[in-house]
Amino acid sequence: MTHEVLTISPDTTILEAGQMMVDRTIRRLPVVENGKLVGIVTYGDVRGARAAATAGLDIWELSYILSRMTVREIMTPNPITISPDEPIGAAAQLMLKYMISGLPVLDNHGRVVGIITESDIFRVVVRNWVRAEGDSSEPYAHYE
Repeated sequence: MTHEVLTISPDTTILEAGQMMVDRTIRRLPVVENGKLVGIVTYGDVRGARAAATAGLDIWELSYILSRMTVREIMTPNPITISPDEPIGAAAQLMLKYMISGLPVLDNHGRVVGIITESDIFRVVVRNWVRAEGDSSEPYAHYE
């Protein structure tokens, strides 16, 4: 899992959220309010909201609407989560079951302590595969 997780407030505008994702090259942001996870927003959510807002509007109306639309309006509330003590297989099963690409990782107090994504799981699979092949150079080790 990724331990350094960028989180946002539900009152963050979708334009700000989208820019954060582009700047940090990430595709999802946990939404936190008063220290507790309340939702998750993906880059796809942001793109979809932008596209929906464009229907029949001129540039000034569009700009006004997008500058005021917040993550609260487009986030997935109460996302599926996992504990840091769960095995990676449990995370993979949850992602497959719910057809999602990432899980916020919560501690016993409900605080976000990480995020695990399909990319994290894929890195583990590749690392194990390379080790099983007996390749001592481990060309994918830098992805750990």
